[in-house]
Amino acid sequence: MADHRAAHDDAEHATHAHRERRTDHACPGCRVCECYRPTRDGTGAERALHAAHSTADTDEEHGHDGGHDHGAMVDHSDHEAMFRRRFFVSLALAIPVLYYSASLQSWLGFSAISFPGSGFIAPVFGVLVFAYGGVPFLRMGAVEVRNREPGMMLLISLAITVSFVYSIAVVVSGIGEPFFWELVTLIVIFLLGHWVEMRSVRRASGALDELADLMPDTAERVTESGETEEVAVADLVEGDLVLVRPGANVPADGVVAEGESKVNESMVTGESAPVEKTPGDEVIGGTTNRSGSLRIRVTATGEETTLSGIMRLVEEAQQSRSRTQVLADRAAGWLFYGALGAAVVTAVTWTVAVGFGLTVVERVVAVLVIACPHALGLAVPLVVAINTSLAARNGMLVRDRIAMEEARNLDMVVFDKTGTLTKGEQGVVEVATIDRWNEDDVLRLMAAAEGDSEHMIAAAIREHAEERALNVPTATEFEALEGRGVRATVEVDTALVGGEGSTEEKVYVGGPNLLRELALDRSEGIESFAQEMGSLGRGVVYLVHGEQVVGAVALADVVREESREAIDALHAMGIEVAMLTGDSEAVARAVAEDLGIDTYFAEVLPEDKDKKIVELQRAGRLVAMVGDGVNDAPALTRADVGIAIGSGTDVAVESADVVLVENDPRDVVALVRLSKQSYRKMQENLVWAAGYNVFAVPLAAGILAPVGILLSPALGAVLMSVSTVIVAVNAQLLRRADIRP
Repeated sequence: MADHRAAHDDAEHATHAHRERRTDHACPGCRVCECYRPTRDGTGAERALHAAHSTADTDEEHGHDGGHDHGAMVDHSDHEAMFRRRFFVSLALAIPVLYYSASLQSWLGFSAISFPGSGFIAPVFGVLVFAYGGVPFLRMGAVEVRNREPGMMLLISLAITVSFVYSIAVVVSGIGEPFFWELVTLIVIFLLGHWVEMRSVRRASGALDELADLMPDTAERVTESGETEEVAVADLVEGDLVLVRPGANVPADGVVAEGESKVNESMVTGESAPVEKTPGDEVIGGTTNRSGSLRIRVTATGEETTLSGIMRLVEEAQQSRSRTQVLADRAAGWLFYGALGAAVVTAVTWTVAVGFGLTVVERVVAVLVIACPHALGLAVPLVVAINTSLAARNGMLVRDRIAMEEARNLDMVVFDKTGTLTKGEQGVVEVATIDRWNEDDVLRLMAAAEGDSEHMIAAAIREHAEERALNVPTATEFEALEGRGVRATVEVDTALVGGEGSTEEKVYVGGPNLLRELALDRSEGIESFAQEMGSLGRGVVYLVHGEQVVGAVALADVVREESREAIDALHAMGIEVAMLTGDSEAVARAVAEDLGIDTYFAEVLPEDKDKKIVELQRAGRLVAMVGDGVNDAPALTRADVGIAIGSGTDVAVESADVVLVENDPRDVVALVRLSKQSYRKMQENLVWAAGYNVFAVPLAAGILAPVGILLSPALGAVLMSVSTVIVAVNAQLLRRADIRP
């Protein structure tokens, strides 16, 4: 895209350049592109690249002779529009053919208007329908022949070619009855079926279009004088200051420089509630500002933005193939040979029975039509496209389709502790007090004393007091005591020490070193509390008032509330949970017991994390690893399914099969559920598509002819299209899946 934009430096093009990204993605499940070239081993993203839909469509739409640039791809809407246009034109041309069909006149009891030359109307219009509506199928069938991958298009090509050649031969020889009305009916129904398919695929693959639409065309850049100027988003550079008004979309990744507001990040993260943004907070390009105005300092533009990264990952997922897709492709190939064999047997059998003629041609064409693996070809790709779109909407970016498919079979999920199950930051987890002092009293004075401290422990205490909505008094005479704590004068309620009112008094906040310097002993309750917290690997900070330790708080890496929900949900699905951490045995045990984790590995060196994954795999476990750091990258790669959180490092993200945009362990549950439900839809579609052919092909061949039941080619085409619609509708039902715990 960068090279493409560089070649077009006019402002208008730059303004809309990002929208070209919308057509730069794959057409999942579309087998109708001339440049569709399956690889010999059935792997890779072979159906991803689409230079143009077909030579015929390329000629018509783009005015060249079919030479394709395989680096360029067209939008699904082009495919859909082509089939829609050809369907309506062919339908109009088919009406005269049907009107002058002798068979239809006989069945419906009417006589067509006769005039000199009226006998040529059906042949002429039949040829026009074949040339306009049928030739694209022939071209695509030729591609399957060149690729040595016969399938649906070749079957369609054979069916309409047999009908066309036979009908022309009848017109020339004057012997027999032509097949033109059946021919045009087949082509019209095939075009209708492909139009419906392209419409379904376009809608299923709409994640990239929707994401591209999030990025605005222009931005309001703040100049050095403080005024604003409207510029193209493509013209923004790192360091620019932009104004984002209420209701506008953020034009690029950045950091809030001024203002406070709530931002809707649901399309990118899956989180429905707007997120509060204040100075210093990061914002993602494409998200929507809800209330106040924000001035944002740009940190990334163009292909470097989070949104562009998400679009790349979604595109990779839509282009990659699963094992089920490989199986479906092979089944479609086998079906071609089976249908061809059935057509030959049918032709020979009916020729021997009744002699060669219209009946034989009808049976052969019916077999070829009914056996078209249209539904089979759509069964898996459409589910994959919907799966990818649904995952992206829920903050899960799938980079490897096989990993997504494997997720349904997981029997163990291994979480890195810090930053994944926990917040990766210190927080108050327990409070102890003496006598008349309560927890709020202790926290209020500690937060006041730590008011001017920049230490992370001070920040944790202040945050905890804020969460409890405590009225923290103002501190004076603040002094940091290096290596020991802080000292400050604060307003103390004298009722705590048996008095009335309040008074300004000096208090201390610090750890064991502070108590040693002040030569103070802890009460029995406080000492017991400190020992218990120490055994769990938690740090303890004390509040000193007068000559007495009146309270203490324990700090630890805070466990995410979402972690409990995630682990409970995984257990409900029969999946064991393990935890990897470099922390001490005591800390690991405390977190594991708190969350109900089945197995934990403590004091694991960074280079040994992947060895733990190997141990579990050798024990017969199908393992997923969830992590966020550079140290997790080898383990993410080693695991059967590697899951990186979006806030993790680039190395971790690139090593993973799935990326979670939000740091929410519950998304792992959603991933497993989506994998299970998607696979179920694939199975349902494959069973229907394959089973339909098993029953329909013998019927088309005339197995029930002795009892007077014969399937016409036109009815066969209708049934084939109905089968495709059923598969498409069943795949769409995946959108209703409830994947959240």
